[in-house]
Amino acid sequence: MADPTQDEHDSPAGSAGSAATGDAPGGKATSPAPRASFVRRHWLAVTVLALLGLPALGLGIWTAAALSWSYSEGSRAGYVQKISRKGWLCKTWEGTLYTDIAKGFRSDSFSFTVRSDSVAAAIAALSGKRVTVTYQQHVGVPTSCFGETEYFVTAVAPSPE
Repeated sequence: MADPTQDEHDSPAGSAGSAATGDAPGGKATSPAPRASFVRRHWLAVTVLALLGLPALGLGIWTAAALSWSYSEGSRAGYVQKISRKGWLCKTWEGTLYTDIAKGFRSDSFSFTVRSDSVAAAIAALSGKRVTVTYQQHVGVPTSCFGETEYFVTAVAPSPE
């Protein structure tokens, strides 16, 4: 039996009907509540991405710029003293070239990095002989993963003694 004090809009059946049709109790249509923006719904993921992604992107751009832009280019002649593959995670070829004033007198050592395996093999084959190396200087490379020095040898040629 129905309660005589209840209005037809206040009845359980009436409220279920109005929720299903989207009608408000006063007979007016209501629109659904607006959805929160993407940033508000995923604020934690956006924050983590901003804190980790933006510095990583900046480091990547810096590294690409430092490795593609050459501060100076040149060549040096001398005797290759050593060439070895070094690194824990990023393996690079590192070497030392001794320049000389006169035969038998060492004046300066030139440490260099080789990124190409074929150039490193050519340097290793000429080790102990007088060579001329062509290099590029890349200043500001952010990590030692790309080489321990800022001098990157790009070519080697035997040099007359």
